[in-house]
Amino acid sequence: MAKGSCMCGAVGYEYSTSIWLTTLPLRSGAAYTSNVVVPRTNFKVTKGSPKDYDVKGDSGKINKHWFCGTCGSSLYTELEIMPDVTCVKSGSLDGGAANHPVAVEFYTKDRLGYAKAVEGADQKPEFG
Repeated sequence: MAKGSCMCGAVGYEYSTSIWLTTLPLRSGAAYTSNVVVPRTNFKVTKGSPKDYDVKGDSGKINKHWFCGTCGSSLYTELEIMPDVTCVKSGSLDGGAANHPVAVEFYTKDRLGYAKAVEGADQKPEFG
């Protein structure tokens, strides 16, 4: 079982260690965001009540972003286009649990000049 929380500890979650893949989408207002993709049925909030914010993705479908309403930590995303998985923000995992090989980088067309491709990861110019 892997666990995580926001920076202030108000919101906690856990998921079974059945990981589908680890991704680095390069489209987050930063160089990238690291996500661990897990079956949605294996993910649950165990403490607190995260806030959510909806964004329309390139597909036209909703990307629901969950975060702590107190400290603002980004926790996970649920994509309407991928209804069976939860994309957990690796930075919110406890104890360095984010040390999984990166399987794919999305939105490589938006890669910043100083960021290099992750060796061995599948490179996708867009999502999908």
